Amino acid sequence: MSNTIAQRIADFLSAYAPFRLLAEEQLLELCQIAEVHYLDQGEVIFEQGAAAHPHFYVIREGAVQLSRKEGAEQLLIDLCDEGDLFGLRPLLADQAYGLKAEAEENTLLYGINIEQFKKIMASEAGLSGYLAKHFAAGVHLPYENAYRNAYYFHPQQKQGTNLSELQDIRVRRLPVTGTTSSTVQEAARIMRAAKVSSVFIVDEENRPQGVITDKDLRNRVATGDYGLKDRAAAIMSAPVLCIPQGLSVAELQIFMIKHKVHHLAITEDGSDQSALIGVITEHDLLVAQANNPAAIIRKVKHSYTIEALREIREKAEDLLAKYLQQEVSITFVSEIMGQINDALIQRIIHLEMEQMQRAGFIKPEVAFCWLSLGSEGREEQLLRTDQDNALVFADVAAKKLEPTRQYFLGLAEQVTKSLSLCGFEFCPSEMMASNPKWCLSLREWKQQFKKWMMSPTPESILMSTIFFDFRPVYGENALAQELIHFIFDHIDQGTPFLHFLARDAVQNPPPLSFFRNFMVEKDGAHKDTFDIKARAMMPLADTARLLSLAAKKDNITNTAKRFRRLAEREPANAALYQQGAEAYELLMGFRARFGLRNNDTGRYIKPAELSKMERLQLRNSFKPISELQSLLSTRYQLAFLM
Repeated sequence: MSNTIAQRIADFLSAYAPFRLLAEEQLLELCQIAEVHYLDQGEVIFEQGAAAHPHFYVIREGAVQLSRKEGAEQLLIDLCDEGDLFGLRPLLADQAYGLKAEAEENTLLYGINIEQFKKIMASEAGLSGYLAKHFAAGVHLPYENAYRNAYYFHPQQKQGTNLSELQDIRVRRLPVTGTTSSTVQEAARIMRAAKVSSVFIVDEENRPQGVITDKDLRNRVATGDYGLKDRAAAIMSAPVLCIPQGLSVAELQIFMIKHKVHHLAITEDGSDQSALIGVITEHDLLVAQANNPAAIIRKVKHSYTIEALREIREKAEDLLAKYLQQEVSITFVSEIMGQINDALIQRIIHLEMEQMQRAGFIKPEVAFCWLSLGSEGREEQLLRTDQDNALVFADVAAKKLEPTRQYFLGLAEQVTKSLSLCGFEFCPSEMMASNPKWCLSLREWKQQFKKWMMSPTPESILMSTIFFDFRPVYGENALAQELIHFIFDHIDQGTPFLHFLARDAVQNPPPLSFFRNFMVEKDGAHKDTFDIKARAMMPLADTARLLSLAAKKDNITNTAKRFRRLAEREPANAALYQQGAEAYELLMGFRARFGLRNNDTGRYIKPAELSKMERLQLRNSFKPISELQSLLSTRYQLAFLM
């Protein structure tokens, strides 16, 4: 093949992923051995069950239909056009073709050599990751398991990227240590000499036993609880949280935030049974990048006005935009944004309780718990959308019930107002803790939940899909745990509740009217837009919720995590559940990106604004919906309920 033809192929492919991720010399090398195929309308490229070709295909001009034989029928599965890839099965798995490919019209194809492409994939983790993310609907890449938990960015972005959260942190400094025989005074002198705020206590084999910080000296020694001659081990915090070398800043941030620690010990094997070799502090992470989640959450916790909190939450959206631009794992992004939102809510509640106390309102001596519902309850609220929350307080005597409720209603009213000022709009349906219907005692919540489960109506099913995605954010978590156990205890496969939930989950079919055409709104304020929430995300969220509730195992609320836990429990359906998780995360990313782009909630998308690659990504994400709904229809015998 002449270099001229190879260059023409390269020029065409460079406009489409995954080829646009390749270096120029890699792409040209691939195109030099590419094949050009011209097909007449109706000509078959490969048959279902046929042995794999040495190439996969890219459409230069024309269209190719993909179909599958089921019984006597030939079912049309997909229709590909310019720039689309097909025939990937030999690349993704050593299997015969699962579909038939036939030219829909006169078509020009490029055949890409699989072996050469695999060589490039082996050296470019970002390329294999991209294919795993966007093109493996139903067939998983051999590299995908290794990729799935990584934080992804394009190979082209490795040079000069400012996203330091993705880079690993090596040992920043040698640890300052004392021994188990050291006294408190000796430990303090070691810290002073090294000019550090902490000292790790180690045993004879240099294994970490505990850590002493300035705070420990203030709270345990300066108060007189312990003396200078006491053993340092008496005031140290133990056990030590240990990590291996090589974790990214992002992983370290999540670890510190979740465990509420400021120091991590780096050991040889990542456990406290091996030698200490280094230390990572929160300061190290702040130095690595000033605008990071830990810094944002720290600012939230030290803010005293709603105006300051609003500014911080707006800065968090700048961080979100950067993550999305760099295509960071949505799993990581949703966890970080969830932690930031939780910190914001917690700080607002704390400030409003203090304000009520100054105003003379006495808090009842009763435990309570603030619950996030809906997308925030599922840790999926990347953008600032409307509020969904509730409040539960411990049972009290009948004469104290209303006074107790009135206090918490007053608190909830102030909290929801402050959240509104921070950009979280009031729920138009008033599903907020400031509504007396959703500020209830533990007993009242149980009665409400039982009513919904025992007498399912369209309204109660709707309420269940919102309120059963609750998550404790502030207060006594045990109240929330008691509620979830109550739900599990009263969900019975023999009652109609799960069947009605299943029927509700299949109401919205896969959102493609005919292959490439998205089902858009026909009238109203959002006419001719695609409702990504109602038509794509909610069918997946409803399915994951139903199956998780039916399993009655734990209170995971996040949709992708629910699917992945279901995959562990049901090996026969593991691949489908994994596809559901990946599809949902892709849809979350889409909604967030379009919301930031259009300065709205991202719910309504104009199909005309989608690029070809975005249409392909969305179309692939819809594929698990049909199979999951089919699973529900069979499992819950919905044909008899329709």
